[in-house]
Amino acid sequence: MTHPTRLKAIAAASLLAFCMSAHAEKYPSRAVNIIVPFSPGGVTDVMARLVANKLQDDLGATVVVVNKPGAGTTIATNYVSKSAPDGYNILMAASSFTIGPSLYKEKAGYDPEKNFKPVSLLATVPHLLVVNPQLPVTDVTSLVKNMQSGDQVRANFGSSGPGTSNHLEGELFASMAGLNLNHIPFKGSVPALTAIAGNDVSFMFVDIAAAKPFLDSNKVKPIAITTSKRSALWPQLPTVEESGLKNFHATPWLGFVVPAGTPDSVIATLNKSLAKMRNDPQVGERFAAMGIEPVFNSATEFHQFMRSDRVKWEDVISRAKISAAD
Repeated sequence: MTHPTRLKAIAAASLLAFCMSAHAEKYPSRAVNIIVPFSPGGVTDVMARLVANKLQDDLGATVVVVNKPGAGTTIATNYVSKSAPDGYNILMAASSFTIGPSLYKEKAGYDPEKNFKPVSLLATVPHLLVVNPQLPVTDVTSLVKNMQSGDQVRANFGSSGPGTSNHLEGELFASMAGLNLNHIPFKGSVPALTAIAGNDVSFMFVDIAAAKPFLDSNKVKPIAITTSKRSALWPQLPTVEESGLKNFHATPWLGFVVPAGTPDSVIATLNKSLAKMRNDPQVGERFAAMGIEPVFNSATEFHQFMRSDRVKWEDVISRAKISAAD
């Protein structure tokens, strides 16, 4: 039989070991990786590096950006979903995160809600509705009338590829306006904008950063913005709804998610650190230069936002019969 004094000593030693272990494993105790599902140099990558630097300063741990592009962002997404749920691999998710399962079905390999936990919506990415400057339209109402002319060239809209945000926005626009339009996919926003400038297609939805060189040279003309309210980045530009299409709004986004099972305490630590960036003038200035608007909200708010966004685009994909092979 073990002596009571010895039992107390063992218990005390165990408690001490547990406390020391808990202290040693205080998050973060090693490098944190931000996994970006796009190639280096794009808006998402640049934003991730800015946020990484700010997190590193606040958390006191190295924060590294790792690019894993390909397969419509599913390579990076599945990599993070299969990572240890400890907060050391964070996915920089974009709108494609909630769109992917509807687009790729089982080939997506993940479920946004079952395999992940939200951390924070970092930013929204307003899209512009742009047309060729020679097109005789000034707003959404006149664009819709022009699309109804029966001219097949006029009834074309461009996108940066099948299943992308601007493709789905075009399909949503066509559905809500009662138009029968032809989707013309390109390999990226620049080729699509070039086609708009060349009057080969009528319009497209596109992020401000990609459109800027074409806007500055007057090769394309903005007539509306996709957000539900006017953007601080372009306050003089009406929303699509204001410009003629009631209840239309689309808000591409970027945010942080982590594997399901990640402790709430880790998510709270990350969210608290990210929230400090909400009013950081450097962050605001850099984001504005990239055409994006900072948000940095709570994990609960981000979860609600993602759920609503997923349902919305599931409906568009289903109605337009869009698949990854389109």
